[in-house]
Amino acid sequence: MIGQKGVPATHGGVERHVEELGARLVALGHEVTVFTRPNYTDPNLREYRGMRLRSLPTIGTKHLDAIFHSALSTCAVLFGGYDIAHYHAIGPCLTSPLARLGGKCVVATIHGQDWRRDKWGQVAGSMLRLAEAVALRVPAATIVVSRSLAETYRQAGHRVDYIPNGISVEAEEDVSVLEEFGLETGNYILFAGRLVPEKGAHYLVNAYQSIDTDQLLVIAGDSSMSDAYAEELREDAADGVVFTGYQYGPRLAALFKHASLFVLPSDLEGLPIVLLEALAYGVPVLASDIPPNAEVLGDRGTYFSAGDVADLTRTLGECIERRSEMFRVSHELRETAVAEYDWDVIADATVALYQKACKRDGAR
Repeated sequence: MIGQKGVPATHGGVERHVEELGARLVALGHEVTVFTRPNYTDPNLREYRGMRLRSLPTIGTKHLDAIFHSALSTCAVLFGGYDIAHYHAIGPCLTSPLARLGGKCVVATIHGQDWRRDKWGQVAGSMLRLAEAVALRVPAATIVVSRSLAETYRQAGHRVDYIPNGISVEAEEDVSVLEEFGLETGNYILFAGRLVPEKGAHYLVNAYQSIDTDQLLVIAGDSSMSDAYAEELREDAADGVVFTGYQYGPRLAALFKHASLFVLPSDLEGLPIVLLEALAYGVPVLASDIPPNAEVLGDRGTYFSAGDVADLTRTLGECIERRSEMFRVSHELRETAVAEYDWDVIADATVALYQKACKRDGAR
C-alpha cells in the first residue's frame, strides 16, 4: 500500500480506508505491507492489525510530502518481492509507471479529484491533473470510491471499477472527552474532519453564529497543511464554538454517539468515511447536496445547498427544532448504510479485482 500517510489511522479518510482494507486482506490470508511516514506513524511500529509497517523518510512540506514518500516506496516495492503495488489517491500515482515498468501489477484507488482542492496553486493543481491522467491509464485496474466519480470517468471513456469506502465503528467510547471540553449529551452539534477549505467548516461556523440556540458547536479536527485557514477559522469563531483538535478511536466515538446533529458542509468529497461513521453511530446528519453525500444519504437525507451559508443557517435551525424526527430517520439510514458499506464485502471485491488485474497484466 503506497500513498497513505500511515496506520493506525488518526486522521484522514485515505488512512482509515487503508487500515480497514489492509487488516481484512490479512484476515483473508494475504501479506500486506503499508509504507508509512515518520511524521504520521511511529517509525518504531513494525506491525499493526497483522499488516507489516515499513517507515520511509519524507520531506514534510505541503508539496513534497506525498510525492517524495511515494517515490521511495515505489523503489522499495521494486526490490521487495511484492506481487501488487496498490496506490492510494491520485498524487502518489505519478510514481506508479516505475512500478509498472518494473513488472509489478499496479492498482490505484482514486479517493477524490484532489486537483479541485483549494489549497493547491496552479502549478500543483496541474501536476495533480497529470497524476489523475496517470491513475486512469497506467494501472492494470483503477478503483473509484463513489458511483458519481465512476460515472464522471466512464463518460470520459475511462475504465474504472467502483468499490466504495466502508463503515467501521469503535466498540468502546471514552466519555471523558465530553467532560474535558464541557459538553453535555444531546446538547452539541458536531463537525469532524480536516480543517481545509473544501470541508466547509467556515460555512458551518458562520451559520451557527446566525442562529439562536443553546447547543454548542464542536469542531473536531485540525490543520492539514492548512495552518492559515485553521487559524482564521478559530479567530472568526464566536462563543459556543469548541475546537477539540483531532480526535480518534474511543474519544471520537463518544463525540459521535452523544451529539444531537452531525453536519458535513463539504464542497468536495470522494465518498466521505466520516459521513458513514456518523450514520453507523446513529447520529442525525445534515449534509451539503454534493453528489457523494447524496449517494450515501439518498432521498431520506437532509441537505442544504453547498456553499450557501444562508441556506445552511435556515436548515440548521430547522434540524435543531425537529430533533426527534431526525433521530428516527437516522436509525433508518443506519440500517441501509451498514448493509451496503461492509468492509468484509469490500475486501472480497478488492481481492477479486486484484486477481482480474494480475490476469489482465500477465502477472503471476
